[in-house]
Amino acid sequence: MAKNNGTKSWADKQVFTTGEAAEICKVSQQTIIRCFDSGRLNGFRVPGSRFRRIPRGELIRFMQTNEIPVDSLESGKMRILVVDDDKEIVDLFLDVLSRDDRFEVKSAATGYDAGLLTERMKPHLILLDYMLPDINGNLVCQRIKSNPNLADTKIIIVSGVVNQEEIDSLTEMGADAFVKKPFNIEQLIQKMNELLGI
Repeated sequence: MAKNNGTKSWADKQVFTTGEAAEICKVSQQTIIRCFDSGRLNGFRVPGSRFRRIPRGELIRFMQTNEIPVDSLESGKMRILVVDDDKEIVDLFLDVLSRDDRFEVKSAATGYDAGLLTERMKPHLILLDYMLPDINGNLVCQRIKSNPNLADTKIIIVSGVVNQEEIDSLTEMGADAFVKKPFNIEQLIQKMNELLGI
């Protein structure tokens, strides 16, 4: 997936040939050409030739529409989504995790934004505050875990106001771990590593 004998990884490429698109989508080149010619996959022809080219954004749209995993197009980094309405906590996570080159980190302050971002970025792991302004963490857990496309997403609940009964309920809803605020950032990263298997 990542690099082919010193060549650039797919993560760096912005325009693809039909052969490359076929390799990424794990289909035949003829299938890609048929989709291109029928308008299901948009792109452009190289002026003065028959060659078709597909821009990165369009290839991603095509793959998502056809439920083809886009992992091979990505950097190989673990995608982390931080969901918390406390700006200081979000800034701490962004600061610490962004310095770790294994992670690609995004943040959301509400359950609604978290839902949109989760659909778009398909995170490997979500650090989720239990008490969000618009929704409780258990509902976010439930929605994510009930979506077959997101079933493998790991969820760590981070909160200071949860009793044991609520922790049990969160685990039932699909949370993979619980970390109490205030937390030790090193221990939290260790927990993330365990869940991600890295």
